[in-house]
Amino acid sequence: MKRFFGFLCLIALLPAFCLPAAGVELDLAGKSAVLMDAATGTVIYEHNAHEPLAPASVTKVMTMLLIMEAIDGGKIGWEDMVTASEAAAAKGGSQIYLKVGESMSVTDMLKSIAVSSANDCACAMAEHIAGSESAFVERMNQRAAELQMNETHFVNCTGLDDAPDADEHLTSAYDIAIMSRELIVNHPDIKKFTTIWMDTVRNGAFGLSNTNKLVRFYSGATGLKTGFTAAAGYCLSATAQRDGMELIAVVMGAKTSGERNAACKALLDYGFANYSLIDPGLEAVPKVPVKLGSAQDVELELGENGNLLIDKGKKGTVTTEVRAEPFTTAPVAKGAKLGKLTIRSGDEILRELPLVAKEQVERVTFGQLFVKILRRVAMAKEVTA
Repeated sequence: MKRFFGFLCLIALLPAFCLPAAGVELDLAGKSAVLMDAATGTVIYEHNAHEPLAPASVTKVMTMLLIMEAIDGGKIGWEDMVTASEAAAAKGGSQIYLKVGESMSVTDMLKSIAVSSANDCACAMAEHIAGSESAFVERMNQRAAELQMNETHFVNCTGLDDAPDADEHLTSAYDIAIMSRELIVNHPDIKKFTTIWMDTVRNGAFGLSNTNKLVRFYSGATGLKTGFTAAAGYCLSATAQRDGMELIAVVMGAKTSGERNAACKALLDYGFANYSLIDPGLEAVPKVPVKLGSAQDVELELGENGNLLIDKGKKGTVTTEVRAEPFTTAPVAKGAKLGKLTIRSGDEILRELPLVAKEQVERVTFGQLFVKILRRVAMAKEVTA
């Protein structure tokens, strides 16, 4: 019965923090679209979001994710030199025209991918990390499965559609938002590249210009990746941040780059105009007394991320309430639930977050307890004396 009651409570709470835009219709170009909050993963708006479509170079969001994971995981370094193979140098489409045997740092390779969508650099990095592009693509699909990108199957690391199996290279607007979120939230250093408007490589000899025009013309833009082929149409995963909230807008299959950019701007404008991200946190750190513990009390902290996406009109009405156990008995495990933080808007409960023990508290032994008693007796005698 307790489990059933808990399930009913969860169902009742879902509408409070899942904010579907089912009743909203935006006039957008393209075959599909998604607007997602980066901090919480909440989908604010969607249209045909789960249809598998050709993503073109937006594919490179996953390529960049695996590169950043290799860097942050210590497998490769920023200044490691990467040598172009014949396969990398032969890549068509957007490129920086690598020559066979030419070496370039990981930093410049990643910059070229993020800013100019360089297919040759994407292939070179794939080979550098995994040994071959096909082995890298296996990792791309494995990572997609781990992120539950259920409408995704990659056949290359670039998004080019000139191979016989290119019609199997598919993903959805929702899945693009998922991998975009993973990239910008967990690997924020990528923004050092995705926010570049113009730069150079090869000691200034080769210029780069960002294919994502929103980086220059949309306030707060932080990235992320464009794409175009004749089969895919114009695609874009656009990220922007304002007032502490970062949004991800994805559009696939637009007829022109102008329509694609306008659609992403409309999505971002809608999100920033209508929603706010709040982090209620804890005004004061609550403590719970501990009986028979090596410490007299234990501090509490939030057991979950407190970020909450709400309708902007409710922002001024949000209140929080802390309830903690009157006491607990040792031993206390780190992470043990000892209270909850309730977030409300008026009488409506928006979310309930667990408050958990910040540290472990051991139970005192009989000997330690005896010493404590002796100390208290001694202190009492000193006072009366």
